Amino acid sequence: MTLPPPRVLEIPVCYSDEFGPDLEEVAAAHNISPSRVIELHLSRSYRAYFLGFAPGFAYLGDLAAEIATPRLTTPRKKVAAGSVGIAGTQTAVYPFATPGGWRLIGRTPLAMFRKEREPMGLIAVGDEVRFRTITREEFAAWPPQ
Repeated sequence: MTLPPPRVLEIPVCYSDEFGPDLEEVAAAHNISPSRVIELHLSRSYRAYFLGFAPGFAYLGDLAAEIATPRLTTPRKKVAAGSVGIAGTQTAVYPFATPGGWRLIGRTPLAMFRKEREPMGLIAVGDEVRFRTITREEFAAWPPQ
């Protein structure tokens, strides 16, 4: 069987206190600034290793070792759709509101999962994902004109 070539996807992310409630804590845990956490998160492409936990939830790796951080000891009861999290050496985007224990560092306005889309999930196993930063204003005005 021949697999299709991996796609390269770019996901816009607003890294802010409002969308990344764990950003400061992740930075403090590694003795670096929040801007350095963001810089390291943006610095590489991530391979989609596995889909699971929830439809459209892609486990992406590998994070820079400098920001690899354990999951929360107590998961949140509700994580907003589009939240970008890190756990261990992986990063992911929550496809819809769900409980979750990953450290939240930002949010994307993109829909990771839509039942009317084919395929329903935005990311497929094997895809290469890059994140890019956007402002709160760009987030609020999504999609771009």
